[in-house]
This record gives sequence, structure tokens and C-alpha cells, in this order.
Amino acid sequence: MANLVNIYVIKKCYLCPVIEKPMEQNLNEQEQNRRQSLEQIRALGINPYPAEEFKITATSKQILDGFNPEAAEDDPSQLAFKSISFAGRLMSRRIMGAASFIELQDSEGRIQAYVKRDEICPGEDKTLYNTVFKKLLDIGDIIGIKGFAFVTQTGQKSIHVKELKVLSKSLRVLPIVKEKDGEVFDAFADPEMRYRQRYVDLIVNPEVRKVFEKRTKIYNTMREFFNSHGYLEVETPILQPIPGGANARPFVTHHNVLDMDLYLRIADELYLKRLIVGGFPGVYEFSKNFRNEGMDRTHNPEFTAMEIYVAYKDYFWMMNFTEKMLEKIAVAVNGTTKATIGDKEVDFAGPYKRLPMLEAIKQYAGVDVTGMNVEQLRETCKKLNVPIQPSFGEGKLIDAIFGEFVEGNLIQPTFIIDYPVSLSPLTKRKRDNPNLVERFELFVCGKELANAYSELNDPIDQLGRFQDQLMLKNGGDDEAMYIDHDFIRALEYGMPPTSGMGIGMDRLAMFMTNQISIQDVLFFPQMKKEQ
Repeated sequence: MANLVNIYVIKKCYLCPVIEKPMEQNLNEQEQNRRQSLEQIRALGINPYPAEEFKITATSKQILDGFNPEAAEDDPSQLAFKSISFAGRLMSRRIMGAASFIELQDSEGRIQAYVKRDEICPGEDKTLYNTVFKKLLDIGDIIGIKGFAFVTQTGQKSIHVKELKVLSKSLRVLPIVKEKDGEVFDAFADPEMRYRQRYVDLIVNPEVRKVFEKRTKIYNTMREFFNSHGYLEVETPILQPIPGGANARPFVTHHNVLDMDLYLRIADELYLKRLIVGGFPGVYEFSKNFRNEGMDRTHNPEFTAMEIYVAYKDYFWMMNFTEKMLEKIAVAVNGTTKATIGDKEVDFAGPYKRLPMLEAIKQYAGVDVTGMNVEQLRETCKKLNVPIQPSFGEGKLIDAIFGEFVEGNLIQPTFIIDYPVSLSPLTKRKRDNPNLVERFELFVCGKELANAYSELNDPIDQLGRFQDQLMLKNGGDDEAMYIDHDFIRALEYGMPPTSGMGIGMDRLAMFMTNQISIQDVLFFPQMKKEQ
């Protein structure tokens, strides 16, 4: 019968601790038994959560890869395996009377260990083996062992245990994945459970760890690439008085001391360009951004972007730079420029195709929208059955047609270039066509991966573009930009010709690790409230 336990949740504040209403938790029979085992371990005088350091001298991978039982006795490379201190999570065990085999898992994999009663209990007291090890330890417990490496009669590299210590008693039952004849049983595969309890997902699904290790390699490679060019990594505010740098709906919060509303950052663009005004030749930032919008397989309200701005460059230079960067990342992460994304093979080796936006629409939608006014564009969308909103202006109407007919066809890395002015309020006008701007978006497998401009540095033109955005906002477009007067003031001091590029790090991680959902590359994706 389930045991009903009251757990008091204590919250701390600056004035005093507050004890909330007790939170009830139902324990099943196994969880109740584990708590009883915990108390019995304590009753034996053993601390199940010791504080002192347990020094680890080797990982499972180091032992399995490095131990050579056929090496000479005096081989210096084998000395470390004669005295091993190892810690890991108990994942399986086979008790055979006075001896047992167990399997321990650490951060690098699993390894077998051999436990013999008379060796971990050399005296008359056999409690550690007969009671603690055999009866009170459970799958999921974390233990430390000391011993030496050896090979079993079946040829399996293992650790011969001489000492054993309880390091952390697990009170929850792990959903251990079982395999038989190549078939998997009881897999911890439900997406909501995996995302909500990522800590369990990482324990029982080792392939998940590899995804996040690759994600870190993406960041490190990108940093090394930027640093090698002499660009400076910086930090800009997350709480901003004006949500600038992108067309998006922001999250709003309130600062009590200043008695003013602030916005969680939707982009760091305008702050980074202020630093270019200040004289830095190149700056970049990995920023946590927040957009109060929809959630799906490719969007999370909290996401990571990288933005870089380099003085005295244009969008042609940035296209070449982006190709080299992505090629380098692909090789670092997967050992090749090619990546498997779903059922497609994508090659990140440059150069990438460059296709003007209006030409792309003409090619894939069969219509030429060049020179059309708003009413003509609305009529075109109606004929093409493209869903639109009444608040859409010229830019969003063109973008709607593009999204419906073009994006899905862009499988190999493709630069879509030369956007309408109304779609790009922070971008310099195209030098040979003032109705377009010098902008590119990089598409891979039908999804936008990067966005870049020759940055607008004319303060008068920029103010006019902001005012156009304000008219769109007053017309009902809640994603249109605000006017940032301080940014205009910064431009009035003079910003050199600059190219900037932003890239969605979560989507890049999806592409490089072949994951179909953004939740699979975020440790803790946003979830609905747990019921």
C-alpha cells in the first residue's frame, strides 16, 4: 500500500523563511522500501550522503581503453591500473553468494566490477557485504570503489574491488532500459517525461549526453574561430528599457526600485552596434534571448543566439566568413563537412548558392512580385491561398509568399539575398537598388539558420525606418520595432561601415546532431505546468 508522505517546501526570502502548505507525495512500494533501506543504513552508523572528497583516479573509458593485461609487469603505462579509485552509479548486479558482479556507470560509460565478501570485509564483521551490499543497496545508488583492473575468464575488463563505500542513496527507481535479442524494453522514451526529467534521461539514455557534448563543441569551435580573427566576446543587458534588434513580441517585467517596466532581451543587436560605434573592430556574444511567441519543434520562448558585428565589412564578406565558419564547425563536430539531417545529407562546404529573394519567389511561386504595392500583394496572396493577417504590410506579405512556396525547397545551404526595405529596418539599402537592402538569410533543410546585413549606419535613414515600424505597430503589428532614440544618438556619433550576422545556436545544434526537435538540444526546454 502506498505511503502518503508530507514534504514541507521551505522558501527563503530576504526577510524570513516562509513554510508553504505541505506538498503531498505518494510513494509506491519500491520507493517506500528504499526509504526504509536508507534508515537501516543510517542505523548501522553509515552516512549514506558523506561530505568528504572521494578521489577518482580513472574513468570507465580510461580503464577499458588503457588497461592491457598482456603488458609487461613493469610497463609504466599500466601502473595506474594496479590501484584504482572509481565512483559511479549502480546499474546492475549479479549476486552469487559470497561474490558478485556489478555494473557501474560514470560520465563516460559503464564498467563491470567484481565484489568478494571477504575482501571488502576482511575481518569477522561481514555487515557491509551481507547486509548493506546485498540487501540495502539498490539500482541507481552511487558508490565508490577501490581496487585493481583485471580480465575475467570471459575476457571482460573489470575492476576487482578491495574497498566499497556508499556515496549517495537513491530514493527513486530508475526506468532501466532492458534489452533482449536486440529488442529494447521499457525504454524511457516518452518525450514529455524525458524533457521534464532530463536528469533521468541523461542517466538511462547515454546517447543524449553525446548530443550535448557536440553542442558544446559547436560553441567552442565558433569561439576559437572568432578569437583567431581578433574579435572580442562581450556581454550586453538582458533587461532592456526598449526591446530592439528584432521583430518579436517581448516578455515584460517590472523593476521595483526604478519603478519602470523592462523587457527581456529579444536580441542584442543594437547594444553590440553601440560597441562598434565605441571603436571595437569586431564584437560577438552568445546571448540568451526571450520571445513571447509560439512553441513548436523549432521554437522555444527562451533560446540562444550568437551575433557578431565586424567593422569595415559588408554582407558579401559576411557570406564568405559564414561559409568558412560552418565548414569548420561541421568538421570539428562530425569529422566531415557533411551532416545527416532527417533523411537528407547536407554539405556545409562552401561556396553556397546565392539567390535573390524576389527571384526565388518568381522561381518557386511562379509570380513576379517586383514593384507590387500592398493591395496587389494582398490580391496575389489571395490567389495563391497564402494565409495573411490584416496588419501585414508590404514586407510581411512578401515574406508570407516566400515562406509558403520557397523555404521548403532550400535543402542545401542557400543564401537568400536582397530583401525588400520594409522587411529589414536595420539594414543598409542595396547600393544599386534603393528598394532592396543588403541582407542575407541562410537556409538549410527549409529552415532559416542565419541572418545578416550590411548594417544601416545612416542615422537619418534609421530614424525614418523606426518611424515606419511605429506606424506598423499602431496598425496592429505587435512584432514591429520600437524607436530606440539612444541608438539613433549613437549612430549620430558615427558608426563605420559594418556587417553583422546572427545565428540560432539551438537550430545549428539540431542540424549538426540530427535532432528533429529543439527540445532535444535544450537541457531544460520550456514545458507546461506539471499536473
